[in-house]
Amino acid sequence: MTKSFDFFYDLGSPYSYLASTQLAGIEQRTGAKARLLPITLGGLRKATGHHIPPPQQLKYMSEDTARWAQEYGVKMQIPKAFPVSTIRALRACIAADLKGKGADAMHALFHAYWREGEDISDATVIERALKKAALDGKALVARTEDQEIKDYLRKNTDLALARGVFGVPTLFVGERSFWGNDRLQFAEAELRRQG
Repeated sequence: MTKSFDFFYDLGSPYSYLASTQLAGIEQRTGAKARLLPITLGGLRKATGHHIPPPQQLKYMSEDTARWAQEYGVKMQIPKAFPVSTIRALRACIAADLKGKGADAMHALFHAYWREGEDISDATVIERALKKAALDGKALVARTEDQEIKDYLRKNTDLALARGVFGVPTLFVGERSFWGNDRLQFAEAELRRQG
C-alpha cells in the first residue's frame, strides 16, 4: 500500500499556496502521496472562534510570505482582491479531484490567485485558469453548483474540525498533525520515520 499524508488547504491562504509548491518534492523524497483536502477556512474560523487577523498581522504576513517565496524560489504576490470567497474555486478542485485531477486544479487556481493576482471568486477566472491547465474549466465550474460537490466541501471541513485542525495548511502523517508552511520539514521527517 502506498504511503500517504493529508494536506488540508484553502486557496485563499498564502501559506497554503507556499506549502503546495513543496508537495511534489515531499512526495518524491518520501514516496508518499498527498491526499488533497480543500476546506473553507472561513467555516473553520467560525467553528473555532478565530476571527479575521488584525492589520498588524496582515502586514507581517505580507513580509513573511515574501521571505518564504524567496526561500522556495517561487513567485508570489498579495492579490488586490484579498481576501476573497474561495468556495466556488474549492468546489472546482473537488470536482476535478473526482476525475483524478485535483492536484492540477489546485495548482492552477493557486497560480491564478497568488502568482497572477486574479480574483478566483469569479467563475470566468476559475474557468480560464482551469482551461490553461488543460482541464475542462466550463464543466468543472458547472459542477460547483452540484449538491454532491457542495457536500464534499462541507464534509472535508467537518473532517478537519473533527481532527483538530484550526488553521491551514495542516498536514497529517497518520494521526500526527503539522500546522503551517514552516512545519513541512517535520511532516517530511515523520513520513521518513514511519516509512
